Amino acid sequence: MALATRALPRKPFRRGAPQAIIVAITIILTLPAATLAQVSVLMSGGFSAAYQEILPQFEKSTGITVTTARGASQGDAPTTIGAQLRRGVVADVVIMSREGLAELLAEGRIDLGSDVDLARVPLGVGVRTGTPHPDISTVDAFKQTLLRAKSIGVQSTSAIYLNTKVFPQLRIASALAGKLSGAGAANVARGETELVILPASEILPVAGVEFVGTIPAEIQMDMVFSAAVVKGAKNPEGSRRLIRFLGSEQATPAIERTGMKRPELR
Repeated sequence: MALATRALPRKPFRRGAPQAIIVAITIILTLPAATLAQVSVLMSGGFSAAYQEILPQFEKSTGITVTTARGASQGDAPTTIGAQLRRGVVADVVIMSREGLAELLAEGRIDLGSDVDLARVPLGVGVRTGTPHPDISTVDAFKQTLLRAKSIGVQSTSAIYLNTKVFPQLRIASALAGKLSGAGAANVARGETELVILPASEILPVAGVEFVGTIPAEIQMDMVFSAAVVKGAKNPEGSRRLIRFLGSEQATPAIERTGMKRPELR
């Protein structure tokens, strides 16, 4: 005698379920790829003009998207690169003066061995286009130019060097105290500041500003701009690829066009 069988109840079929699962899996699988295709950079102004020129080539050749934020290499302002990192601003790469980078290395904020010197540049003087060029051909001429100027812009690492070494050496620190500000070349172009003393790479690319020349060799500071991977970077491999590109021969023409040179090997 055959036993009667009872059919098990079927669960209702939800048409959207498989599609939802596929979408979720797709998102999960693509998240790592998206992360690897992005690099965030925090940089100062000295290397900026060359960087902006060559960055599209890097993005096109690698498929890596780079986001860039700005900050001074050194100083007391809350917008300096160090201050931003200390309060939790996320960055994979920093590009800044070697002096500023040394501070971050001492704080343990940089992956050891990832730092690379990209370019070196002398300090120079810039004035508004169409105005007379002051005499800076000798140390004394430079000193007299500063004493006659109504306003002088200095910034970041070069400002620290000028304020702590050059101006005291020339015995004009007190005389210049009321003239100095954190103005940049753009302020000169707008007629807000008479002259600036900055890395040449922060003067030459700025429209409305003429490069007078470099300050005398006896008081010159050859600034070095360096790049490094931030400790805990979300994309360390992409960060290293970017730094290698910036240090490659492909980037050299843009670097030289902005008044910089490749650094000597350390």
